Amino acid sequence: MKLNSSQLGKQLQGPLAAVYAVSGDDPLLCQEASDAIRAASRIQGFSERQVLHVDKSFDWGLLYQAGASLSLFAEKRLIELRIDSGKPGDQGGAALIDYLQRPAEDTLLLISLPKLDGSTQKTKWAKTLIDSPHSQFVQIWPVEVSQLPGWIRQRLSQAGLNASSEAIELIAARVEGNLLAAAQEIEKLKLSTSTSTITAENVLDSVGDSARFDVFGLIDAALGGDAVHALRMLEGLRGEGEEPLFILAILARELRLLAALAMQVQQGVALERAFASARPPVWDKRRPLLQKALQRLTQTDTGAMLQQAQQIDAQVKGQAPGNPWSSLTRLLLQLAGTPLKLTEPLS
Repeated sequence: MKLNSSQLGKQLQGPLAAVYAVSGDDPLLCQEASDAIRAASRIQGFSERQVLHVDKSFDWGLLYQAGASLSLFAEKRLIELRIDSGKPGDQGGAALIDYLQRPAEDTLLLISLPKLDGSTQKTKWAKTLIDSPHSQFVQIWPVEVSQLPGWIRQRLSQAGLNASSEAIELIAARVEGNLLAAAQEIEKLKLSTSTSTITAENVLDSVGDSARFDVFGLIDAALGGDAVHALRMLEGLRGEGEEPLFILAILARELRLLAALAMQVQQGVALERAFASARPPVWDKRRPLLQKALQRLTQTDTGAMLQQAQQIDAQVKGQAPGNPWSSLTRLLLQLAGTPLKLTEPLS
């Protein structure tokens, strides 16, 4: 059965299904849906947890073994099956179908998947996962640009905060659709402000007073052509344990915006008009940075950089050779207009 994220909470208040699948591309919403399932399973006595990561060499016999083996420490267990590629292959598909026909007793299986494309949804294993009476398929839909201010307002309310419309617009412009970044901004505001009503000045102060290396500051440094500062911030983020996939997501969003703007400029559209029609909207204070980048980057340049971003995404997920940190460095250098060659790869 298919559920959306708003229906999941109510479903988890009753008897739990044997299998849950969470599918979507937004990391925050997928994480929160999975966390809700984990919390409900703990309440209902699923006190043991086992995590299985599926890659090309994954032994699908482990799924059978995990479900069939007896636990020495708990009567009920949670098994997490993470299929980052969204494609289990023929052997994996057959294993999932077989498991769904005979789910293990006293076991809850939580499957993590990216958004499934149309062809994947038509496969036998996906249809079985969606239609099985033993499973709940949780489809995570992205928050549209027009919905983002409302989502931010609701999130602020959950944190015990109110905010002016201008403050919410500033947060929305800063995160540009990235919900994980929005949640981080709200948490930072909660910790850094002494009032429950957030103003635009609070948002600006929070941004300016942030002492930690910041992904958005990294992107701004590269847009502004400051390659040295950008690389120093990248190393700082790496040292803080920031995930390369998160940095890449913000960088790719910026590259898509640049590509769209470069295409309009190449077609003879005035840059201010291109800014005005951009989606998501471009905050006035960021326009000079984007303009500076567009003075040195063409539509061809941005297209090639987007292809490199796709390659880095595959590297992060283990689907392509290469070091994603080294590749991120090269991509940021190109964005900054300094395509230097590294003397040695980053470890």
